[in-house]
Amino acid sequence: MIDKYLRNKKMIFLKSWILLALFLSALILRADDEFLTLESAIQMALSRNEQALAADELLAVAKSRVARSRAFFMPSLNVTGTYTRRPFEVVRSFQNQQIVVQKYNALAGVVQLNLTIFDSRSLPTLLQANSERSAEKYASAETKRQLAFEVSNAFLMTLSVDQVLEASKHRFEYAKQALEAAKARYAAGLVSSNDVTRAELEYATAEMGITQEKGQVETTYLQLGYLLDEKDMSQKKLKVPEFLLQAAEVEPVALEQLITKAQDRRLDLNSLRQHAIAQHALTIEPMLKWLPSLSFSGIYRYTNEAGLTGRPTNWNLGLNLTWVIFDGFTRNADYKESKALAILADLDVKSAMRRVELEVRDALVSLANQRASLKQAMVANEIAKRNAKEIAELYRQGLSTALQVADANVRLFEAEVQLVRERYGLGIAYLNLEAALGLDPFGKEPLQ
Repeated sequence: MIDKYLRNKKMIFLKSWILLALFLSALILRADDEFLTLESAIQMALSRNEQALAADELLAVAKSRVARSRAFFMPSLNVTGTYTRRPFEVVRSFQNQQIVVQKYNALAGVVQLNLTIFDSRSLPTLLQANSERSAEKYASAETKRQLAFEVSNAFLMTLSVDQVLEASKHRFEYAKQALEAAKARYAAGLVSSNDVTRAELEYATAEMGITQEKGQVETTYLQLGYLLDEKDMSQKKLKVPEFLLQAAEVEPVALEQLITKAQDRRLDLNSLRQHAIAQHALTIEPMLKWLPSLSFSGIYRYTNEAGLTGRPTNWNLGLNLTWVIFDGFTRNADYKESKALAILADLDVKSAMRRVELEVRDALVSLANQRASLKQAMVANEIAKRNAKEIAELYRQGLSTALQVADANVRLFEAEVQLVRERYGLGIAYLNLEAALGLDPFGKEPLQ
């Protein structure tokens, strides 16, 4: 009995812990749902923003063109039926037989089959369409990748402005405390009215700063909502992407290795490469025009007016050979034009490769400068905090003036604002490096 009682107690205890764990998990999930993460924001933009939707439609257009190019290699089958009503019937006698040459109600049907065996346009057009589809596939993925970075930058900018607003509120609280201290000291006859006036001025300036920053916060939320196609962003709370700010502190690998990988990975560069392949495919077409084109055709006919032949059906097969011997040098001009376009496409690829190298180098320099600026901002913020605390203490002891307190408050506010900007500026600099390397905002290769 005792063992059974203990087992029941253990089961009750275990069930209680399970229910408690489920309750805590629900609270955590609910808390996470109250925040908008960077991942969720990017997914919202990719599923709603017109840029991403248009990229998908452009890819669908390119796929349709490939299907149209394949039609050159497929036979075409046409069926035609005709009904004719006439006012009279025509009958002729032939070898003691009455033959109806023309009926009141005439029926006719034709089935025609056409197949192009060889055409100079078919193969180059298919190669060009396939390459253009691949180019559009890369371009579509690149559009979405750029949209993800645009959302990420707007996300960090909104967080930055949010924290600047918090710094403005801190300034306002310091100004409020300084004003209360100045009024108390003035009431005790320890300072003149100038201290109260200076404290009131700082209080009013801090209050106006909060109002201005609230307007800036509303503007940035509107801009972020525009990218996400979300009209009401007032209830959204953004979650700081700590992983991004931490990744920005990691030193990148060797420069040359980064450049090589970026040139191989960049979707916009791969799109240009595929476009160049498509242009080179078109240079084949003018040369193939010197060859003849060959097609096959077959026709099957039926009619209820057999006539003198007495046969209601008929058919024939044929081969058609077309050879353009002279076309006024059009083929030569087409070849020169397509060759020039192919060279231009190669030059675009070469220029893009050099641009990628420049973007990677610029992003690395910017990231290094931003890291140094962040370290300086952190030191300046710590100094400003100590200075504000010391000046406030000295003012309470009557060893400093209200002007010094207000200046220390302003310097602390400016240091906090600068720290926020440099911190998120480092995140944006890291995003720029990932964009230059052809990665997504999370440091991964984008899906194509």
